[in-house]
Amino acid sequence: MSVMRNPDAEPDADASPPTEAGRHATAPPESSDPASTPASPADASVPTTAPRPAVHRVGRGALLVELDDLTQVQALHHSLTADRPEAVDEIVPAARTVLISFDADRLAADRLITELRSRDLSPVPNREGTLVEIPVSYSGPDLGEVAELTGLSEQDVVRRHCGREYRVAFCGFAPGFGYLVGGDPLLTVPRRETPRVRVPGGSVAVADEFSAVYPRDSPGGWRLLGRTELALWQTDRPEPALLTPGDRVRFREVR
Repeated sequence: MSVMRNPDAEPDADASPPTEAGRHATAPPESSDPASTPASPADASVPTTAPRPAVHRVGRGALLVELDDLTQVQALHHSLTADRPEAVDEIVPAARTVLISFDADRLAADRLITELRSRDLSPVPNREGTLVEIPVSYSGPDLGEVAELTGLSEQDVVRRHCGREYRVAFCGFAPGFGYLVGGDPLLTVPRRETPRVRVPGGSVAVADEFSAVYPRDSPGGWRLLGRTELALWQTDRPEPALLTPGDRVRFREVR
């Protein structure tokens, strides 16, 4: 196991990954700032550049940025992490949104909105982020089923799952649970029709476009390819979560 770092998303068992702003907001967004509203017909002839993301105020000290896709989410999260604005306390990415909490006594919301709209949303360079290697014993109960669903052999499923470098797009569901993107498209499979009551901690799983590792025993509907002995969540570490948004991940087969 190689982790070049000192050391949360499976949704509810029968739900889809969070894709709405409501995943982050503790209350409905109060309003969109004027710049995020669509142009009126009278403005249709005015030349425009690339659409700017909608930014909603959530209470006094938080903003919710709505983006087009996970690529933009990762880009904005990377930009804000690398160059954090003054008085920003927390940056929380999800499937289509980024929630930003800040000290409203030190930073005006309008100023932060302007800065957010100036950020580059180009894809994050592949080599950016801490690399975490996860050793996996590929003997999961759903390996054969995944092979059948994809038309591959079990060996090809393992080879393809290990053959890509993933990125932690966002975390959720449980502490330490990271949604990993960047896997082989041929391994895109649906969740189980009947979720398991208990998935063992350390299970390496796939569902839809994502891969993940269950950090602890929990219910779940993802398809289990194998298991790792690596601790994904450990409260006595300086950073309890092994995987955080922006990290790069590689799976390595062990026997």
